[in-house]
Amino acid sequence: MQRIRPVSLAQVDITDEFWAKRQQTLRTATLPHLFSELERAGNIPNLRLAAEGKREGYQGPVYMDSDLYKALEAATYVLHKHPEDPIRAKVDEIIEVLERAQQPDGYLNSYFQVVAPDKRWTNLRDWHELYCAGHLIEAAVAHYEATGSRRLLNVAQRLADYIDSVFGDAPSKRLGYCGHPEIELALFRLYRITHEPRYAKLAEFFLLNRGKKVFAHEHNIPLDQYDGTIWQDNLPLLEQREIVGHAVRAGYLFAGATDLALETNDSTLRGQLVQMLLRVWHNAIGRRTYITGGIGNEPKHEGFTKDYELPNRTAYQETCASIALILWAHRMGLLLGEARFYDALERALYNGALAGISLSGTRFFYVNPLESDGTHHRQPWFPCACCPPNIARLIASLGSYIYAQTEDAVYVNLYIGSRVRTQVGGAPLVLELHTGYPWQETVALRVAESAAQRFKLLLRIPEWCDAPTLLLNGNALAIQLERGYAVVERAWQQGDTVELRLPMMPVLMEAHPRVEADRWQVAIQRGPIVYCLEEHDQPAPLTHLAIRRDHPLYSVWEPELLEGVVVVEGMAEVLDDDAAWGERLYRRLREHALKPFRAIPYYAWAHRRPAPMRVWMPHA
Repeated sequence: MQRIRPVSLAQVDITDEFWAKRQQTLRTATLPHLFSELERAGNIPNLRLAAEGKREGYQGPVYMDSDLYKALEAATYVLHKHPEDPIRAKVDEIIEVLERAQQPDGYLNSYFQVVAPDKRWTNLRDWHELYCAGHLIEAAVAHYEATGSRRLLNVAQRLADYIDSVFGDAPSKRLGYCGHPEIELALFRLYRITHEPRYAKLAEFFLLNRGKKVFAHEHNIPLDQYDGTIWQDNLPLLEQREIVGHAVRAGYLFAGATDLALETNDSTLRGQLVQMLLRVWHNAIGRRTYITGGIGNEPKHEGFTKDYELPNRTAYQETCASIALILWAHRMGLLLGEARFYDALERALYNGALAGISLSGTRFFYVNPLESDGTHHRQPWFPCACCPPNIARLIASLGSYIYAQTEDAVYVNLYIGSRVRTQVGGAPLVLELHTGYPWQETVALRVAESAAQRFKLLLRIPEWCDAPTLLLNGNALAIQLERGYAVVERAWQQGDTVELRLPMMPVLMEAHPRVEADRWQVAIQRGPIVYCLEEHDQPAPLTHLAIRRDHPLYSVWEPELLEGVVVVEGMAEVLDDDAAWGERLYRRLREHALKPFRAIPYYAWAHRRPAPMRVWMPHA
């Protein structure tokens, strides 16, 4: 199979009504809010202290730099399409601070320069030095791609070169890796843009040495008493069989491992990586992922417990964990060319991740439960503020997830209205994707410019769609499936149009019977959107409702509700209230009243007055 490469952000213009307005909100509201909070919380002042050589005044936890770097990355993605956006001045200001703060040897971390200059690399497990460095490198690569300027890239390369001088297999270097994987993804990005093999080799070193119990030695813990699961230090990478530990760290680790499989020239290693990745993927998606696409079921370690344990009210499902799954799924799709990975990506994107940011763009969820008593609300910021800039960089970079290609094929992985400019077989190609997704079922892909070259067009058939239909220039076309994609191969002419229809009927979903929390309950899904019930839309308290399976569900477009959504309506049995029971504690079973209920998209909950919410409901 030919290598599949993503079509870059610079080549894609998003015109989609659903996502374009969110990207506009990101520009006008989210980014100004992020940088205001980063100033207030101390992230930016900390780096100014480092630039000035100060030794006091640091604010916040040890990983403060990373949140600024994620916001910087998000702002840089905006500059791709809006090079004169006012955010550019803030980006340039921060780059100037970073240039001044960087040490002569290339080291850069505000905490260790201001608070603990003698503690470099002494606590790899907990102190996030390599994690912070990774996010700086990712921001730098994004900035170079958007602007062509090497200023931030030079800072990142000096830092990466310094790290490479410290860690590695050579006798003069040391064994180690970060307690929070991230730098591995960054080093592969840096390698792809600079073509410097040392960066890929260093990422491979960090990945393949993980599991050597470095943190046990670092913290003087006897090996027979050591459990490195939370830090992904429980087993060597190639021996991993299930997704465990901290959910975000796990997602980033396996995303980095997928990068290694994509880049290595060692066919044996690649085969071992693919086998391991598929084992862990099957465990993650088949046993440990919420219907909303999020991962991480328990709050104590922000991670996993055991197969099928997916509680709803206490679900952690950190926004960053949904993003980590998206990063991993995207890479798996590029590695293996199978649509199922983008099915998982889409589920996480439209549900678990998108719930993490308000419609206003200035309030955020860190934790995303599937049931609430009405007291869980989005916040403007957090003491650990990893999620707000992370969801910002995801939305800002969304154009890079839509398309991928080989020398003779174009993959359409997400149905987001857009215009893409690329080359196939050395000839220019421009495609325009028009759709009302995720509310409307029709996707039209028009060839706006083509040199009449022959290539394959691969359109993902979502796993939720039972009866797709395909038309070419208005004529019905039999769907030929290849790894979950409908394949149309021809010599394409300007004006050719492919229309894919994906019927979106609302359906009741059930969970595997081993998921105790959801047993004898149903959830509602329409297309890629998972729904929930908020109590103020219902005829009775949520605890008094049971959805009737034998009554149809209806889709209703509500343009004025929650910035425009399709709601789902149906009938529910409603328990009698206290007045109907009188003084009785028990009575003979009666027929219950039937009343209409209304469900809204999960991503849009908690935007009106506080109210209980549930995704999973009893059925009757």
